[in-house]
Amino acid sequence: METEIPALLRAREMVAPERFTFHSSRMRMKHVTKEELAKMDADSDRCAAELSDAGVDVMGYACLVAIMSMGHGYHRKSAERLGQVTRDNGMPAEVITSAGALVEGLQAMGAKKIAVVAPYMKPLTEMVVDYIRSEGFEVVDYRALEIQNNLEVAAHDPMNLPGIVAGMDTAEADVIVLSACVQMPSLPAVTTVEAQSGKPVLTAAVATTWSMLKALDLPTRVPGGGALLSGAY
Repeated sequence: METEIPALLRAREMVAPERFTFHSSRMRMKHVTKEELAKMDADSDRCAAELSDAGVDVMGYACLVAIMSMGHGYHRKSAERLGQVTRDNGMPAEVITSAGALVEGLQAMGAKKIAVVAPYMKPLTEMVVDYIRSEGFEVVDYRALEIQNNLEVAAHDPMNLPGIVAGMDTAEADVIVLSACVQMPSLPAVTTVEAQSGKPVLTAAVATTWSMLKALDLPTRVPGGGALLSGAY
């Protein structure tokens, strides 16, 4: 969230007049386990209240797996609850979740079948895949990189991703989800994997940026952001 989304919006500043500021409030988590994710999600109300004090226009809840581990459709409940926190504070802001953004981005692209790369341990990855399927998509193949330490997720080399995708069965996929996690870097590999696979590529960070721009009623063309940020959607 704090690296790739600012990078995307800075890239947009090269081709559009709007300028952005970035504000963060952090939920604590060290290991990506279901127990820590539940504790983290419980802390999200505090973060929404803190950020609303700054009068921000839009908020992004970064952790996709925290939302998806709370049960099918939870991204809708979370966004509504956190939006209410901002309204109760007298500083209303639109709330975007990376989980909801991924679903909505795939819908906007007309995707039916997708392939997914995720950094999580296999049980959590399967939970993410199940959540995505519950939203009406067919997951034709997926890879769990099984990185449990949150800082190690952030340190994963994004240029490993083209090789990982090359080893997957993506022939029937409409879209490749290159990183189902805003923490795992993927932005430098988006255009490479699109060229390598001949498929449109989406990431959690790209989808969240797209949803934020939509919430701000701004054009969604961002250089280097792949198909969803081409301006076509």
